Amino acid sequence: MTTPSADARPDTPGHHDLGGLRLGPIDRDEHPRTLYEMRVDAILMLLTNPACGAFKVDALRRAIENYTASEYETLPYYDRWMKAIRQLLVEQGVLTDARIDARIAQLRERRAAAGTAP
Repeated sequence: MTTPSADARPDTPGHHDLGGLRLGPIDRDEHPRTLYEMRVDAILMLLTNPACGAFKVDALRRAIENYTASEYETLPYYDRWMKAIRQLLVEQGVLTDARIDARIAQLRERRAAAGTAP
């Protein structure tokens, strides 16, 4: 898990806190959501649903806010969510990194065999 630097002050905004900065107009136009985005959103809704209770949305926010400035600025929005979801599932003991990595490798092999690898 990434932790804030030792010299970070609690009253200093983090690199994720962009409120009040003059960064130009916000694009408020809707865009068609990709299948990936819809799946990530569905995974989060399932895992944070009280019936499952793997973790709370606040935990997701904490995980994302603990990213380094570089991670936060370079990861696309839904990739931040997926990275945080993975981290939280491991933290909570739901899955292990080894099990996740093994499953990813298995799926990549299956896609390559089927000729659908990205």
